[in-house]
Amino acid sequence: MSAAIDQLAIHHALTRRGKRLEYLTIVWNSMEALVSIVAGVIAGSIALIGFGLDSVIETSSGAILLWRLGHEHDPERRERAERTALKLVGWSFIALAAYVSFDAIKALISREPPDTSIAGIVIAAVSLVVMPLLARAKRKVARGLRSDAMHADSRQTDICAYLSAILLGGLGLNALLGWWWADPVAGLCMVPLIAWEGSKALRGEKCCDDGCH
Repeated sequence: MSAAIDQLAIHHALTRRGKRLEYLTIVWNSMEALVSIVAGVIAGSIALIGFGLDSVIETSSGAILLWRLGHEHDPERRERAERTALKLVGWSFIALAAYVSFDAIKALISREPPDTSIAGIVIAAVSLVVMPLLARAKRKVARGLRSDAMHADSRQTDICAYLSAILLGGLGLNALLGWWWADPVAGLCMVPLIAWEGSKALRGEKCCDDGCH
């Protein structure tokens, strides 16, 4: 009886921690999206706008996971919410991959050079530090709750870190060497990774390979 009570207390604590992490995701990515999209529009940077839209999608993913965690203590509703959340996260990946592909190819064809964006470089650098820490914390909660949806959400946070590195490369090469094409190419480099994670989520693949179960 005591063991069952302890297990329940741990479960409640993990659920609360998961909700706190998703609230942090929503707040951080809302700010990141605003700065990135505004800076991207001003600079004409496809990769920076794509990064901002990824932040919008990750904000939506955080909201989806908050809804999912709200059903954690009702087993029947939890399973339905888990499946729905995983599908929604998957479609958000696919939507982002489609947008970035279209705009990057358009920029390459029309040879649209972006201006240097210091704000974009700063937000990408900060995100490169914050996102891996947040993703790691989410995975710990996903393992404890045995939630594939939250694990997929943690992968989206990982991707935000990867995109930060790619974005820094594109913006940096444009700022230092004037390689305008590095920006849309950086955007295109994002696409396979985003689409792959989206397809995995839509197929409902389990996260056993990462020790989630």
